[in-house]
Amino acid sequence: MPGESTDEEVVRRTITDKDAFAELIGRYEAKLGRYLERLGLGVREDREDVLQNVFIKAYRNLNSFDPSLSFSSWIYRIAHNEAMSFFRARRARPQVVLGDDSDFLLSELRDEHADSTRAAERRLSREELSRALVAIDPQYREVLILRFFDDRSYTEISDILQVPLGTVSTLIYRAKRALRAALPNAFIL
Repeated sequence: MPGESTDEEVVRRTITDKDAFAELIGRYEAKLGRYLERLGLGVREDREDVLQNVFIKAYRNLNSFDPSLSFSSWIYRIAHNEAMSFFRARRARPQVVLGDDSDFLLSELRDEHADSTRAAERRLSREELSRALVAIDPQYREVLILRFFDDRSYTEISDILQVPLGTVSTLIYRAKRALRAALPNAFIL
């Protein structure tokens, strides 16, 4: 929309006008909710609790936000950390639930060496992909979710996970390999 304030402008406004924070909540509530669900917070009440904690922490720490960086990456990092704290505190196991946007990840996992006739015989279901995502190392699951479901750039993923940019590329490569290994009987189209 023309004339719409950037996130960083809204943050600056929020420092003096507390009501402006509602605009940031409106921009990020649904996005972060989907992100938390994909990370494995399948129970709506748990997801809402974690999301509330994310916004509380973001609001309390607005003065420490560096406006030269992306607010989006900053709040996603808070959401990531809150989700990991939730899992640790509850010793909960993530339950990944995928939506219609899982097809892009499936195309990224295409095995160039698979026989296309055999591959056409079996399509991977969302449930199988969800189970495989839960089965792989959490750091790999997180990077796949950020890249392929939340469409985050490598730079944003680097900021969110607080790892060097080169590490993001390595993590994505290894994550795709791990996911393929977790799907031994599936032919990915």
